[in-house]
Amino acid sequence: MLGRPFASTVSTRTALRALMLVASAAFIACAWPLSVAWYFAWRFAAGLAGGAIMVLVATSILPHIPAPRRGFVSGMIFLGLGLGIAASGTLVPQLLRLGLRETWIGLGLVALALTLLSWFGWPATNAPAATSQPAGPAARAPLPKGMRRLYAQYAINALGLVPVMVLLVDYVARGLGRGSSVGASYWVLYGIAAIAGPLLCGVAADRLGFRRAYRGALLLQGLAVAALAVSGNALVIGVATVMLGIFTPGVVPLGLGRIHELVPHDPVAQRAAWSHATTAFALLQALSGYGYSWLFVHSGQSYALIFACGAVAMAVAVAIDFGGVRRQAANLPSA
Repeated sequence: MLGRPFASTVSTRTALRALMLVASAAFIACAWPLSVAWYFAWRFAAGLAGGAIMVLVATSILPHIPAPRRGFVSGMIFLGLGLGIAASGTLVPQLLRLGLRETWIGLGLVALALTLLSWFGWPATNAPAATSQPAGPAARAPLPKGMRRLYAQYAINALGLVPVMVLLVDYVARGLGRGSSVGASYWVLYGIAAIAGPLLCGVAADRLGFRRAYRGALLLQGLAVAALAVSGNALVIGVATVMLGIFTPGVVPLGLGRIHELVPHDPVAQRAAWSHATTAFALLQALSGYGYSWLFVHSGQSYALIFACGAVAMAVAVAIDFGGVRRQAANLPSA
């Protein structure tokens, strides 16, 4: 919510540089647990910076990219999400051998190195405004058809993904009794798939269109989460892990690309819509984390129930999309 106003005040390039520095500093600051308030403040700063970066990065780059290449480019932009997931299963365990403080400092130095590496890579100017910009709040154009459905789908998508992000390793390690090392290996597999996810989804969107690609992603995610709910077979879990690893970061460029389809040629409106969608996803992600935790405890730690809830959420998201198609068809004039 604060990313767009900040960028409009100081320029997108300056905002991204500052936010990446804040994220890097937050890692290093957490190495010294001075108090709960200190830790809370820096974790809040890290979340604020990360959320704002999610909104600003793509919307500062994609307006400069030809439409036929936006799927591929958006996939490359969000490739970093997959790399981050993979790093959490590989880099963090290695750093932890040195100690917790050293782990925080190591992550901060990695983030700082990436900040410096990208320092001169951001566009020097903000995205161009639409040719016909409304004069004021009263003149704002209404939301395009389908935008509210997209917000709902994108938010509900979080409900379907949280069970896997929270419980996958625990399910393998404790639920199936295969130990933490096997559980960690599935998380690394999840991270490797996540590296490829944004690029694969971006290429699919270039070929199929963002709406069809996103619909297919929701269907496949629902099937994968449902498979975790009904099967403890190692191969089934592995396939489901790969599919969900692909789509956890992969749905981000698909959602962003769908926004560009609904509001073409208006970078200002695209950034506003992307901010709303990201906020909706983050809100449902946070609420579902608490909700699933409560349900997990009060259901006798039923992994199947939590995964089934995630599958139902994906089914609802798909139903919202098909419901929109039916309404559009019903409104078409008869021959």
